[in-house]
Amino acid sequence: MIKKILVSVIFFFSHGFVFAQSNAEEIAKYRQMIADGNPSELYEAAGEELWKKSAGPKNATLEQCNLGLGPGVVQGAFAQLPRYFSDTKRVQDVESRLMTCMETLQGIASQDVIKESFGKGLRKDIEALTAYVVTASKGAKVQVLAAHPQEKKMFDLGKKIFNYQGGPMDFSCASCHAEDGKRIRMQDLPNLTLAKGAVEGWGSWPAYRVSSGEFWTMQRRLNDCFRQQRLPEPIYGSEGTIALSMYMAKTAHGGVIQTPGLKR
Repeated sequence: MIKKILVSVIFFFSHGFVFAQSNAEEIAKYRQMIADGNPSELYEAAGEELWKKSAGPKNATLEQCNLGLGPGVVQGAFAQLPRYFSDTKRVQDVESRLMTCMETLQGIASQDVIKESFGKGLRKDIEALTAYVVTASKGAKVQVLAAHPQEKKMFDLGKKIFNYQGGPMDFSCASCHAEDGKRIRMQDLPNLTLAKGAVEGWGSWPAYRVSSGEFWTMQRRLNDCFRQQRLPEPIYGSEGTIALSMYMAKTAHGGVIQTPGLKR
């Protein structure tokens, strides 16, 4: 038994590096094989139905929701988010803006969404709506300049949070995403401090995760990053999470949006 273990250890150390080198290529092949059947399409269809369905105390649809390009305009809206909205006097990402529309148009309180869990209840509705909205910007270029003073403030805050080290492991976002050539669980990690990496990261989320069998929004992706850093769970749609999104989106400005993505 001990001999078998020793042989396994030797094999790993002698061949593991080769596996690591080839892993990115194999994952790319895997994604290509299943790309034609991205289950995100099911969430997109559900989101479009929710967009047009009367709901909430006001029994209204979301068809007059203003995502930044005018009431009801979905095409290209995600490409310029996060952004400052004068009606809320806040910088909002796609999910927090959808919550605002649900509250103002349908009478569904944002707190009722915030208190839910990912993949459940009203939060699941937001996820489907997000899939519908982001798909309408696929192939467009990221247009986030952070020109408004509040947008610049959020970008600066996002950069600060990105580099902040904390928690029992003394991790930060930068621990994994501030250098080229890093990987976790045999998967390459994009360098989010540079345009190329930011486009790869920001431009491919939200995405369908095969491992969990669910559609993950950026809010959920960030929530899981906080979990892996052993930090407290952020409040859904909080200023901190939107600031991180602003940091990534502005850094990715000009890059092509490929979301909804497909992740392992």
